[in-house]
Amino acid sequence: MKEYQAVIVRLTRHGREDEDALTDLFNERSRGGWTPTTMSQHDLRLTVIFEREAEPER
Repeated sequence: MKEYQAVIVRLTRHGREDEDALTDLFNERSRGGWTPTTMSQHDLRLTVIFEREAEPER
């Protein structure tokens, strides 16, 4: 079974700041086992959907 996480990032129109924020986001989620599956952008918002294998419930 998979679990999903949606993250909405507000872009600032400052390329370097946005690049740093996205790099930090992807690195942090990657360390937690999350993989990006979908991205969409609307105006100054970027939505990223991550997924990973869910740990079995006990």
